[in-house]
Amino acid sequence: MKHHKKMRKFGRERSGRRALLRSLLRALIIHDAIQTTEARAKELRPLIEHLVTRSKTDSPASRRLVTARLGGAPRETKKLFETIAPKFKNRAGGYTRIIKIHRPSSDAREAAQISFVE
Repeated sequence: MKHHKKMRKFGRERSGRRALLRSLLRALIIHDAIQTTEARAKELRPLIEHLVTRSKTDSPASRRLVTARLGGAPRETKKLFETIAPKFKNRAGGYTRIIKIHRPSSDAREAAQISFVE
């Protein structure tokens, strides 16, 4: 039975899916907003929310966990802990927003922009 198995597969194996989501996480942290498909943005949202919540408490354990989730990216980890997380210190959750974008294309994918809330 498929109880609680709602993760999108994107037509990829597990390692390719993890690499895709890690690269999207890194891009979102670096650029503060990215354009992607709606399905990818919806899959990315819980991951980035968890990392921002974890980075609000600056401890060696949380830095190690965030660095591991980002695949060993020290520049992105530093930006997350020093610039992004302090903006959300008094916010309990909901750090990102997804805005649907109309992108005329030949395929049926819906485009979306995911960004941090100001």
